[in-house]
Amino acid sequence: MKKFIAALAATTALAAPAMAEEISEFRIGILGGENAQDRLNNNECLRVYTEEALGVPAKLFAPADYNGVIQGLLGGTIDVAWLGASGYAKTYLSDPEAVEPVLVKVNTDGGYGYYSVGFARKDSGITSLDDMKGKTFGFGDPNSTSGYLIPSIEIPAATGATMDSGDYFGEVKFTGGHEQTIVAVNNGDVDGGVTWADGLGEWEDGYQSGALRRAVDAGLVDMNDMVEIWKSKPIPEGPVVVRKALPEDVKAKVTELWDTLSEKDQNCFYGVAAGEAKSFDPITHDAYEVIIEARKLKSN
Repeated sequence: MKKFIAALAATTALAAPAMAEEISEFRIGILGGENAQDRLNNNECLRVYTEEALGVPAKLFAPADYNGVIQGLLGGTIDVAWLGASGYAKTYLSDPEAVEPVLVKVNTDGGYGYYSVGFARKDSGITSLDDMKGKTFGFGDPNSTSGYLIPSIEIPAATGATMDSGDYFGEVKFTGGHEQTIVAVNNGDVDGGVTWADGLGEWEDGYQSGALRRAVDAGLVDMNDMVEIWKSKPIPEGPVVVRKALPEDVKAKVTELWDTLSEKDQNCFYGVAAGEAKSFDPITHDAYEVIIEARKLKSN
């Protein structure tokens, strides 16, 4: 009988390794795109709620760039993060078993799409991509969907030229993130650039959610000084992902916390969701197949 119990225990351990992993702390990764202190401040309430839900210390990690969060998820040093679609694609292509998408931010209109938005200073006289010919263009982060992947595909289709410096644009440069692009355009360091927005509400507010709204809330930019010069096709909002190796009860509690955050604490939700939105709702891997294929094409 003892041999049977030992064999059963060994079989169970092999069949469900995730259940064998106990956690002593829980680590929340926050994508780059704005300064680290603002990111930490906006997510501090989430950290506190996570600690209460799990009964272990929770910590926030705000790496300088998107890749820091991606590598943290792949290496097991970050347990949950809200990724962009391209960031999720990179994580999945690096290791399909590393994370699983569980939720997506839903906009006030019930959709979960957003846009890559091209913009310039109004006093520059630039009103379209045509006016950007020969000028300096700013991307954000190489692992950003709206700050690089989608515009690097759709803008060349519109201009008939590559995104290489000197081909259509005089110079193409990476600023480091969404906030950096907004500041660079506002300061005249680049003539135009791209960032993300839900496309809902008013331009003057930086739309309802996204990097422009964050920048307006932080007092970094007056949208009346800016003009929209391009907008992508709708992009699927990136997923909240959890590390697959976590115990099932931990994944369930964390998912429930994010899922109910808009009802639990609207102010906290606003900070985590980058502006006005409806909620975080369930999503699966299938929603990101098109972005994964686009990411594959860019890497070839």
